[in-house]
Parts: sequence; structure tokens; C-alpha cells
Amino acid sequence: MKTASVTLLFVSLSVSPNLQQFFSGSSSVSLSCVDDDGQTVDRWTVKRTRGGLTEDCGAAAGFGKVHGFSCYLDFTTVSSADYWCESSSGQKTDVVSISSSEKGVILEIPALPVMTGSDVTLRCRQINGEMVAAYFFFSGRRLGSGYKEHTISNMQQSNEGLYWCATDLSGPSPQSFLKIRDHPTTAVRSSVAPPHLETMPSSSSVPSSSHPTNSTLPPPAPQPPPISVSVFRLLFHLLVLCPYFITTGLLLSICLDRIYTKSSGDRNVVSMEMTHQVGQNDHVAFDITTEHDFSE
Repeated sequence: MKTASVTLLFVSLSVSPNLQQFFSGSSSVSLSCVDDDGQTVDRWTVKRTRGGLTEDCGAAAGFGKVHGFSCYLDFTTVSSADYWCESSSGQKTDVVSISSSEKGVILEIPALPVMTGSDVTLRCRQINGEMVAAYFFFSGRRLGSGYKEHTISNMQQSNEGLYWCATDLSGPSPQSFLKIRDHPTTAVRSSVAPPHLETMPSSSSVPSSSHPTNSTLPPPAPQPPPISVSVFRLLFHLLVLCPYFITTGLLLSICLDRIYTKSSGDRNVVSMEMTHQVGQNDHVAFDITTEHDFSE
């Protein structure tokens, strides 16, 4: 058992068995105010409204018996009421509807809200406890027929609404509203805390003025790369480019050498031809100057 005055609690109404419909005259239900660990809490009372009147368990005639921290109901007559837990400061849990019936069949359907993503199995039961093949309905639409149970997988908000079952012999059961809830968050869990704790902000929710939070600090400037990395990159680039420069220089040297060699060969050929011609002319001149006429 926990004390609500010293702990932040998520309190809810526990129903055992977790059903909305019961047969009158032979059924008993236990109602308790529990926290999220399933432990009962004090300063919370099980209440109900019926016929416009609000009653406390054990204080009103015909409304259960209190034993410890639980309220025990005996459905001696046909009844239908809304039940919830309420703290001494006036805070309330979700309302749960529970009814008792004298009809031929009742629908086994959860009394507590179902979490999204859960699976729910519906059954149609007779007063002798036997499950019978039946038709199952949701908001006027038939879900299935000829089976003793109908399972709805991965419940979502669209599955919230009125459900009932029916058989050819016994007719329809009472209708029950199935509630769908999302998984509780931190904000929801603390919403049912005692008032004097709600007004006290936690130290984790109030940032310190002398120490700015991480969200207010500017992002750190990127650090320059180390000098050794820059030198390594420079040497790497030089090693890659040096073979290119050396090869280019060799090719240019070979090309220039060939051009120079070709030019020198052309000049030698011209010089030899001119020398040969000059030699021939001298020979002619020699023949002319040494000729004599002996005819006289």
C-alpha cells in the first residue's frame, strides 16, 4: 500500500474480474484504487453514480462492502452504474461502466480501457457459464458469426465503440462501450498527483541560471586538421605529380634534340654541294688557261 501524499502516482480503478457485464444474483466483483504497480492506495474511495446520485462504496445502502482497501459488489438485482476512484482532494480516475443482466446471454468484454496495439477477445456466455457460438456486433456492423469467440488484433482508436453479441435462441446481450487509450506518458502519470506536489516543480525541470543548458550553448567550431596531416598531404601530392613532370621534361628534351639534329644535317648537305661545284669550275679554268694552238 502506498501513500498518495508523498509519491507521484498514476491511480486507476481496478476491476476483478475485468468485465463489464455480469449475471444478476450470482456474481461478485472486486473494485480497488491502485497505482501503476498494482498496489492499493489510501485516501482514495470507490464511488459510483446511479440515477443521478453519487454514492460511496460501503456508505450507501446496497452499494458494496468495504474490506481493507477494496470494495466488493454483489449483483443481487439488475443494475447498471458508472464507477471510479476519487481522492480526498477531489481528483478522479477514468469512469468504468459495469452492469448486471437477466438476459439469456452476456458479452464478455473488458471493463477497463484497452491500450492501443493490444488484442481483445470477445465471448458470448450463458448464465450456466458455457460459451456459445454467436453473432458479434460493433456499432451496428456484424463482425463474425458461428464462433464462440471473436478476436480483434492491434486495437486502435477506430475500434472504440459499442459491442454486443446475439444468438438465435437467446437474442442479443446488453451493449457495452469499449474504450481505447494510448499508453500513458509521464505527463499523464503525474496529472493525478496530490495538489501540493503538482505546484512544486522538480529540480530537473527548472534549468539553473548560472549553468546554461546544452541546448543554449553554441555549437563548437570545427578544429583545423593537424599539421602532420597537412605535410603528409603535400608530400603525397608531390610524389604523385613528380613522375608527370619528369616524363614531360624528357619528352620535350627528345623532341628538341631531334629538331636540332635535323637542322644541322641540312646545313652540311648544302655546304658539300657548294664545295663540289666550286671544284669543277676551277678545273675548267685550268683547262682554259693551259690550251695552245699549234696550227700556225
